[in-house]
Amino acid sequence: MSSVYDFSAVDIGGRETPLEAFRGKVLLIVNTASKCGFTPQYEGLEALHRELAPRGFAVLGFPCNQFGAQEPGDEAEIANFCRTTYDVDFPMFGKIEVNGPQAHPLYKWLTRKAPGILGTHGVKWNFTKFLVDRQGDVVRRFAPADKPQALRSAIEKLL
Repeated sequence: MSSVYDFSAVDIGGRETPLEAFRGKVLLIVNTASKCGFTPQYEGLEALHRELAPRGFAVLGFPCNQFGAQEPGDEAEIANFCRTTYDVDFPMFGKIEVNGPQAHPLYKWLTRKAPGILGTHGVKWNFTKFLVDRQGDVVRRFAPADKPQALRSAIEKLL
């Protein structure tokens, strides 16, 4: 696989979605959770999405329950939480694993292309963020503690 566009994932509504649908956009791919200390980042992610979408930007959210079981709900519960609590409008996908043998192929690729600290490949926690350019290449990985607004300048350089 040579770009993010080579992958597909099931969206939060259960439909297979080729990431080819996002070709030409700058993407911020984030593993999310509803019961995490970083969950309020949904607000900042949505703000970035709304402000920068007209310029060709999208946030893609991938719920994951691998870290402290902080995403226990099913897709309907996750979608309802995101909509009612944070008015999330950016694309959300079905719950996946991001580490280990059952990791989604997209995340296996992302973590190889943008290793973490000291070259580690695993995702450390919820709200790890991967920035992808318009050509579908991973540009950078951001830590869970990196607030969405702090990423704005890196995103705008790609727009």
